[in-house]
Amino acid sequence: MQTDFDVIVIGGGINGAGIARDAALRGLRVLLLEKDDFGSGTSSWSSRLIHGGLRYLEYAEIALVYESLHDRRALFRTAEHLVKPLRLTIPIYTQSRRGPWLVKLGMLAYDLLSFGKSLPGHRMLNRRETLELFPALDAAGLRGSASYYDGQVEYAERLVIENVLSASTAGAVLHNHCTVTRVDVSGSKVGAVHWQNQLTGQEESAIAPVVVNATGPWVDSLLGRVDTDPIVRQMGGTKGSHLIMDRFDGAPEQALYVEARSDGRPFFVLPWNEQLLVGTTDIRDDSAPEDLVMSGNEIDYLLAELNALFPAADVSRQQIRHTYSGLRPLPHKADGPTSAITRSHIIRHHSDVARGLYSIIGGKLTTYRSLAEDCLKQISRDFDWQLAACQTRSEKLPGAVGFTAAREKTQRPWLRSETAAHLLRVYGSRALDVIALADTNPEWRETICAWTGAIAAEVPFACRFEFARNLDDVINRRTMIGLGPDRGRATVESVATLLAAEFDWNDQERVRAIDEFRAETDRRFQVAA
Repeated sequence: MQTDFDVIVIGGGINGAGIARDAALRGLRVLLLEKDDFGSGTSSWSSRLIHGGLRYLEYAEIALVYESLHDRRALFRTAEHLVKPLRLTIPIYTQSRRGPWLVKLGMLAYDLLSFGKSLPGHRMLNRRETLELFPALDAAGLRGSASYYDGQVEYAERLVIENVLSASTAGAVLHNHCTVTRVDVSGSKVGAVHWQNQLTGQEESAIAPVVVNATGPWVDSLLGRVDTDPIVRQMGGTKGSHLIMDRFDGAPEQALYVEARSDGRPFFVLPWNEQLLVGTTDIRDDSAPEDLVMSGNEIDYLLAELNALFPAADVSRQQIRHTYSGLRPLPHKADGPTSAITRSHIIRHHSDVARGLYSIIGGKLTTYRSLAEDCLKQISRDFDWQLAACQTRSEKLPGAVGFTAAREKTQRPWLRSETAAHLLRVYGSRALDVIALADTNPEWRETICAWTGAIAAEVPFACRFEFARNLDDVINRRTMIGLGPDRGRATVESVATLLAAEFDWNDQERVRAIDEFRAETDRRFQVAA
């Protein structure tokens, strides 16, 4: 059989995009296939933190914490427009399961494992200092707090897109909205990969000696399409849900990392995108990942913990703008606490059934880069490939190249300051490319979203240069309009009109696209009764 590619990566989330980028930068011929849109699955449902995993120290996952902290440092350099330092504070109460000395010990270990970092070390704060930072915090039983730094990626979706763009520039072939229907096995080796384009119905196939299953919580589903005997279950994900809500009186100006009073599980209260992000839960769930929504019990749990933390706030469901849920792609473990399931990644070569077939199990948003490097290392060992050195530790993502200088070049008589700030936050230095496109057409300079300041030019830019194919792609993962309080409902008509011009939709197609977007938004981001 003729080999079309060296590596076919299935799954266009952060891990798949990272593997495709690393492989392409080393000169390999790469095909990346994603059944929906790049970054539309688990990567969109995280807590949006780039962190070392402080709580993993409790489970002696020292190597994972070390790896996470050093990948965090790399992302501060290579994705500086997207990944920012974030100060977090851990309040310590008399009833806390983790007292001041245990927290202090964890802080010291965290600092030690992140040697060489550019961020400040931790600080232990007394009761008075803590209440000065967080005046509305529950003062009863408060002993003090620990303050330290991690990172936040406000737009995790954009981190995926930038890896995809970098992979494409390095020569990778990329297809979103393409569902893999079958993976052939020939002579105990992987053969052709077959897929169907969900937008056109067209069926295609390609061949490579290596196929990487990086589909996250869909790993077992994909393995079920491999033309071989059933492969033992790999995944056992847990559900994580978040609240996005309006800021309330006394809401924290800085991030909090809190021990829940009801069960001792840590959760976050994070200022994010001019709103508050509260989460997450951690519940075993065997539902299809695409069907997950936040339950009423999960909402009650987080609201109760939030009101215990801020007694005067009296936070209610009316202040919740929307919710979201995702399934962590963790290894299968039938029993025991969910928090004890390892967050380290596993790269499994199914050589007993199909040489060249790999599955990625686990992994974190923070460590996608090292996961990709480990994956290429294992493939090179298994196939005796002499690969070029990994470049991703230092090679900047597209929007980070020239980012500092770009901030001085956004001035235009027609460009509002809030729009310039939005473009730089979303696209980094590539904001200049969006502005250049808007320079060619006065209609594309119009503001289409009052919340973000987004302009019309971003829609054709997303379609022509960032692989966007529909309203969901543009609103939720390119322009970031969909992460505002109304999830993009106010702008959907304007965006649909611009998309119709790009894709030559008739009025019936435009209306159908709007109706589908609204229905899916209402289903996925609902506030449960």
